[in-house]
Amino acid sequence: MNPLPYIQHLDHLTFSWCLRRKRRAEAIKFSRYVSFTADGPLYALIGFAFILAENWLMVKILVGGFALERCFYFFAKTFFKRNRPPEAIPGFKSAIIPSDKFSFPSGHTSAAFFMACALSFYAPFLAWILFPWAISVGSARVMLGVHFPTDTLAGAAMGSSFCLLMISWFAVYS
Repeated sequence: MNPLPYIQHLDHLTFSWCLRRKRRAEAIKFSRYVSFTADGPLYALIGFAFILAENWLMVKILVGGFALERCFYFFAKTFFKRNRPPEAIPGFKSAIIPSDKFSFPSGHTSAAFFMACALSFYAPFLAWILFPWAISVGSARVMLGVHFPTDTLAGAAMGSSFCLLMISWFAVYS
């Protein structure tokens, strides 16, 4: 039995449920802002701050982790070639124009979870803010109509996994 059609059906149902919320217009406004916080420039500024602080362990984790994560992300996008909701659901239009054609996995969510994990390693007391923010990024990508829920789940797993891999690698070999 192939579970993929069943998973995709549940994904479409969950996606539709999210988009039928009462205050969708307000959710889209908030989602645009949250999604924007997960764009690349903020991550570069954080990396630059660690360079200025000469925290080379964090620089290695961030640079090495993002390099691996982005390579795997691009490979997964081109391998799976999952259509985004506007192409997969007839008549549906997303609230924003995505930066690329395919949806699986969510790059914004992957990067957000990578950063939440890395910054929580550096400053554990921030975890209670960082992980809800990363979850909000994934939710925002669904509310904006550019990802299905499983795209963001895969992104969260991918970003967290690559961060933990880098932390364990550099903690042992630095």
